[in-house]
Amino acid sequence: MKEFKDKVVYITGGSSGIGLAFAKLMAGKGANVVIFARRQQVLDAALKEIYAAGSAAGQKHACLPLDVANREQVKSVLSAAVAKYGVPDVLVNCAGRAIPRYFEDISYEQFDETQKVDLYGTWNTTSILVPLMKERGGYIVNVSSIVGFIGIFGYTDYAAAKFAVLGFSEALRSELKRHNITVSVLCPPDTDTPGFAVENKTKPPETKAISASASLMKPADVAGALLKGMAKKEFIIIPNADGRFTYIMKRLLPGLVEMVTDSQAKKVQQSMKKPA
Repeated sequence: MKEFKDKVVYITGGSSGIGLAFAKLMAGKGANVVIFARRQQVLDAALKEIYAAGSAAGQKHACLPLDVANREQVKSVLSAAVAKYGVPDVLVNCAGRAIPRYFEDISYEQFDETQKVDLYGTWNTTSILVPLMKERGGYIVNVSSIVGFIGIFGYTDYAAAKFAVLGFSEALRSELKRHNITVSVLCPPDTDTPGFAVENKTKPPETKAISASASLMKPADVAGALLKGMAKKEFIIIPNADGRFTYIMKRLLPGLVEMVTDSQAKKVQQSMKKPA
C-alpha cells in the first residue's frame, strides 16, 4: 500500500509515541485516522495534533478510549468505530507496555498484565477486525520490538509477549494472503517515547548498560521507516541499521550476540561487587 488518501487507518496506542507519530504521518498522507488508547485526556490532545498534521480538506479523524486487554470492550468499541467510521484499510496494533525488572521481582500479576496488553491486545483487535477487512483486503501492522527476537536482560515478561507477537504475525501473514491482507511486524529499538521514560524507572543496572550501547530513535523516524517498509511489503520492519545488524547476527551467529550481551551484564555485576 503506497497511497493513503481517503483510506481509513485504525491505530491502537495512538495517543503517544510511535502510534501518534504514525497517526500524524497518515494524516499528512490524506488518510482518515482513528486512534485508540485508555486515557481520554491524552487522546483529545493527540487528536488535535493529528488534525494539525492533516493534508486535505474534509479529512475525518477521531479518538476513542479503549483498553485492548479487555476483550468485551474491544468488541464493543471497535464495532461502534466500524459503524461510524468504516472498516479500516490499515490496522496498526501499537498498544503496549514494558516494566523491566529482574525476573524474580516480576510478580505473576505483572506478567499476566503484560501478556494481556502486549499479546492479547494484539489478538483481540485483530480477531475482531479481520473478518471485516478480508472482504476488500488491507494491511495489518503488529508492533513487536527488538526484544521480540533477542531476549534482553530484565525483560522476561515483555520478551515472552513480543516473541509471541512475532510468531503470531508470521502465521497470520500466511493465512491472510488469500484475502489480500498484508501483514507486517514492526520491531523498533529503544525509542524516545513516554513509555521508554517509564521503563527507565525500573530497569536493572545490567539492562541500563545494554540499552546504553544502542542508539535511541525518535518516534517520527520509526514511523517513517514503517511507512517505507509497508511500501515494500516487508514482513519484518526494523527501523535502523543497528537493529537490522543485530537481527542478522542473531540468526547467523546467536552465540556471538549472547556473548556480547552477557559481557555487558557481567561488567555491571562485577562493578556492583566492588567495595565502596
